Amino acid sequence: MAAPGTRRLGDPPPAGLLDPPERMSVDELRALQLERLQWTLHHAYENVPHYRASFEAAGVHPDDCRELSDLAKFPTTSKADLRENYPFGMFAVRHDRVRRIHASSGTTGRPTVVGYTERDIDTWATVMARSIRAAGGRPGHKVHNAYGYGLFTGGLGAHYGIEKLGATVIPVSGGMTPRQVQLIQDFRPEIIMLTPSYMLTIVDEFEKQGIDPRSSSLQVGIFGAEPWTEQMRLEIEDRMDIHAVDIYGLSEVMGPGVSQECVESKDGLHVWEDHFYPEVVDPLDPDIAPVPLRDGQEGELLFTSLTKEALPIIRYRTRDLTRLLPGTARPGMRRMEKITGRSDDMIILRGVNVFPTQIEEIVLRTEGLSPHFQLVLTTEGRMDALAVRVEARPDTPAGHRSAAAAALVTAVKETVGVTVGCEVVDPETLERSVGKLQRLKDRRRR
Repeated sequence: MAAPGTRRLGDPPPAGLLDPPERMSVDELRALQLERLQWTLHHAYENVPHYRASFEAAGVHPDDCRELSDLAKFPTTSKADLRENYPFGMFAVRHDRVRRIHASSGTTGRPTVVGYTERDIDTWATVMARSIRAAGGRPGHKVHNAYGYGLFTGGLGAHYGIEKLGATVIPVSGGMTPRQVQLIQDFRPEIIMLTPSYMLTIVDEFEKQGIDPRSSSLQVGIFGAEPWTEQMRLEIEDRMDIHAVDIYGLSEVMGPGVSQECVESKDGLHVWEDHFYPEVVDPLDPDIAPVPLRDGQEGELLFTSLTKEALPIIRYRTRDLTRLLPGTARPGMRRMEKITGRSDDMIILRGVNVFPTQIEEIVLRTEGLSPHFQLVLTTEGRMDALAVRVEARPDTPAGHRSAAAAALVTAVKETVGVTVGCEVVDPETLERSVGKLQRLKDRRRR
């Protein structure tokens, strides 16, 4: 790939384009956070019965928050809390003030439902516009938006942010991969937004059609909605000749745009702390109000909204694992490392903790193997067993597949510490994802 800033968008935005909070000192930002946190705690306590009950059960009151560290006294919120209050029990405003409703897929139970006031939608558009600008987007750029539209927050969240920035949105949504390639070729967007796994599917389609992916108009890819590794970044950047940057969010907190990787640094995601207060806690802490870990220590990420009206969220347990670090491209705002995995997608295999992202890194650096793989959990006797099904690259000789499989098994044993099986299958054998990728197939006997 060309060096950042030569052919592709890689320069930091001029200071005049930054929002005022992006230019705040740490002390100024902390003062703003405390003021907004105190408002949020009162707003939740006074308008959401669940929060009033949980605060009282924990023996705390919003008036007990006199400094930011006092937030640790308050109980956490989980996905189960939102499901137990389905559909609108966590809303803090009258229904006539709600302008939009989104929800999760609900594939593992009741969906989690979130609502937005008119001001919430404007806030969301603002942080999304800020995120796209930090990724290299500018007014007048065309943005190919392949996140899914509908109840999923990705498509519409990105859409409003693109328009707020002053860029042109191409609302393609997901699916119809050959058409995605056609529209990229015809409309010539500078930026694409989608999941990283679906980006690889589109890259494959370019090559299938005999088009060099590196010749496209795309300059930046903004990828989110699933964990992805540095090896995946290198794969995408090399095959597409673009900057690949990370965006983070979740519907319970707002949607995409909670934090963003800056294209000039690519060293983690700056949290937009004027709207979202992050904590990292020990994910195994059984206490109802876990004490935050120090910045730099890895644990589970929690978020408290600071400006949301319809659905204030207090200490929401994301289940995502990361650590907080000082700001760089935006010095006043802390960074979160790329998500290494989720506490609820961790596989415990013979006493060893295994994350899909660990396997992904090994797959991507193993010669002859493509980025398309699945993990299959089965039962062998009384023990769990894990197998990796991975596609060969199209140019991999059939005779090299067994060697590639053996190399992967050896690397997993040496790096992760567990023994896995490996099956190398033909290209285009495994199902492709156009949304959030489900790497793990659990076929264990119950």
